[in-house]
Amino acid sequence: ALMLREMSTRYGRTPGGYIWGVVEPLAAIMFLALGFSLLLRSPSLGTNFILFYATGYVVFNLYQVVSSATSKSIEYSKPLLKFPAVNWLDALVARFLLNSLTGIMISFLLFTIILNIVENRTVLDLGPIIEAFCLSMFLGLGIGSLNCTLIGLFPVWGMIWGIINRPLFLASGVIYIYEDLPRLAQDILWYNPLIHITGLTRTGFYTTYS
Repeated sequence: ALMLREMSTRYGRTPGGYIWGVVEPLAAIMFLALGFSLLLRSPSLGTNFILFYATGYVVFNLYQVVSSATSKSIEYSKPLLKFPAVNWLDALVARFLLNSLTGIMISFLLFTIILNIVENRTVLDLGPIIEAFCLSMFLGLGIGSLNCTLIGLFPVWGMIWGIINRPLFLASGVIYIYEDLPRLAQDILWYNPLIHITGLTRTGFYTTYS
């Protein structure tokens, strides 16, 4: 029941909500590819800007969506928590499962479109890709659960985290690979789990990258 409520609230009762779920990340990837193709001759891996940025953006976006959804699970489901049959864990798990499964479905559709229309010579290694997606989801669950607790104790934490979280897109290897960075930046960003997750995703798409 919690998952159905989340589905109807977030995506609506028509297919349009789910279509927008695919269009939004695809548009973001296209803008990244277009912008950087005007500045650079080729991406850090391969020759296709769209595929390169998709391999970084999709797992990063999955983490962001899962983390954000789980962090607000108690606040979102507060009216339902008054019923004895519903507890805080139900609310958290429902939001985690729905947003994770929806994110995987959207990612599958995005890569299907990209690999069939834009870049059809890619040889996939599914092991690292599946591993990266699982890591992204469970990292989102961990950070989201922690933030859910902190927001419950200190409501101002939501605003503080929003400020801290803003540079994360630039620090997570979405638009570059770890090896392109100077040594000092590598030493700092080594402690960001997301830069390892985006790198792991790319090992499944680029046979020469490890």
